[in-house]
Amino acid sequence: MEKLKQRWGLTSNIQVIFIILTFSINGSFAAWIAKPLTEFIGLAKETTNPWLFWPVRIGLIFIIYQFTLPLVGFCFGQYQFFKKFSRKTLSRMGFKFLFKDN
Repeated sequence: MEKLKQRWGLTSNIQVIFIILTFSINGSFAAWIAKPLTEFIGLAKETTNPWLFWPVRIGLIFIIYQFTLPLVGFCFGQYQFFKKFSRKTLSRMGFKFLFKDN
């Protein structure tokens, strides 16, 4: 736990627990949001080729995950940590244009 605290710049064990909880809850939340979004764009698991359906669905989950991470982190009082984390990840993916200060 000390290694994570040092790496993430945290001061308490409870922060580490809240961050790990946020990561896991947000994963389920992103998958839950991606299901109706996938259906909205016309891709149903039963009628779409799996070689198309799953890459699109996983891509959507990944993008949704990055955008909802600060929101879920806010619920655990870790908004600043996840805002910085998501910005860093999205910037590496080429979404720097979304942030005014970059």
